[in-house]
Amino acid sequence: MVQNSAKQVTVALGERSYDIHIAAGLLSRAGELIKPILKQQRVFIVTDENVAKTHLETLQNGLVQENIESFVEILPPGEATKCYSILESTIDALMAQGADRNDVVLAFGGGVIGDLTGLVAGLLKRGMRFVQVPTTLLSQVDSSVGGKTAINSKMGKNLIGLFNQPEMVIADQDVLQTLPVRELCAGLAEVIKYGLIDDPDFFEFIEQNAEKLNAADPDTLAEAVRVSCEAKARIVSEDETERGKRALLNLGHTFAHALERANGFGPALLHGEAVGTGMAMAYRYSKAIDLCSGQDVTRAEKAIAALGLETDVRNLAGGPYEANALLEHMMHDKKTEQGRLTLILAKGIGQSYIEKNVDADNLLVFLNSETAD
Repeated sequence: MVQNSAKQVTVALGERSYDIHIAAGLLSRAGELIKPILKQQRVFIVTDENVAKTHLETLQNGLVQENIESFVEILPPGEATKCYSILESTIDALMAQGADRNDVVLAFGGGVIGDLTGLVAGLLKRGMRFVQVPTTLLSQVDSSVGGKTAINSKMGKNLIGLFNQPEMVIADQDVLQTLPVRELCAGLAEVIKYGLIDDPDFFEFIEQNAEKLNAADPDTLAEAVRVSCEAKARIVSEDETERGKRALLNLGHTFAHALERANGFGPALLHGEAVGTGMAMAYRYSKAIDLCSGQDVTRAEKAIAALGLETDVRNLAGGPYEANALLEHMMHDKKTEQGRLTLILAKGIGQSYIEKNVDADNLLVFLNSETAD
């Protein structure tokens, strides 16, 4: 078991505020944490096959200790699970088990399960409460916090969804020790993002501790999770529904979502892997339009690469990628308004900003340079 002290971060949203619990051994204490919010001594767990094999028994034992019954729906792993058909079948499965508005659903898995389950909870009988129990680094530092829930459509990523805040987030640090190296690296993309957005001190911490983070050092990871959650909680508290500052959290994501869409949301490319390349692309594009110095671009690229992530789209899994197709996918991004594309760009390390008037022709020239052999 990881030997790190318990930490708690609050997402301040008035009456809908909630806590993020960060510590080792929290799955075993899940019943204790969840019991105060239950109106009925049962919960509904939505998870995937991989998480179920490794961690479901621990979670259920933690619930049994508080006499909490659990019903489990196990889904296929992978981004393709975030689709209409599985959204429908999951809602039907919960209703068949008698789920009602007094019940609580546990989203037990990575970002895919968290996004899908949050949407299920928001829709089923006009709204059930739910708890995020993230099991990947990416979901602990990003997708489980802030209330964004969604599925993908053929038009793009996360286009069908709603804002639905959880009752709490339970981030057990022990589960990070069972992550495959690839999943760990994917999560580190969302960690370094917070440094690149507006926290140069945290960026420097990541530079200095890249080796420990790659080795899943428990104390270093726990600190990275804490700082990341505090950063996201602060931004979400200021701008819950992404009308302003919260868009900064999408640094690199417009590029990344286009890469994922071009890959058909297939298993060859994980979300965090796409984000790592997407952030490097955002910095290079910022340099291309004379916003960011070459020195800062090089520093960002080196730090991203040090976390085991690819920075060159030509070497990215799932390719080759084509410039015109990427631009078309980017134009379907949620931040596009009246045909005008918004990107999160950077004036330097920790100096990201929202650019709402991106020149599509200029961007296409850049994408051609990025994808050319």
